[in-house]
Amino acid sequence: MATRFGGLDARNFWDKVRRNARHVPFLDEAVAMWFCLRDPATPTRVKMIAGGALAYFVLPIDVVPDFIAVLGYTDDATVLFTALRAVRPYVTEAHRAKARETLANL
Repeated sequence: MATRFGGLDARNFWDKVRRNARHVPFLDEAVAMWFCLRDPATPTRVKMIAGGALAYFVLPIDVVPDFIAVLGYTDDATVLFTALRAVRPYVTEAHRAKARETLANL
């Protein structure tokens, strides 16, 4: 399976997840969206939306830099939850269960 989706690299995604596992309250949603993105049954349009939102989460260049206390992840959360609203029907319980299991094992 590919480890790169456009500008989103799997290694960079998982590195960011590991670094922020205790600090980002919406990380379970990001990881569930990742598994949706990797699912071959997910339509291309949905993969593009999810991939764009996850790339924004991973990229170091943000509207509000992540290192700023309290506000650092507000822009990431906004982008992620906006994308999630668009792709919600495709993020299945299986994706969410795999996200919970993965985060529990980090």
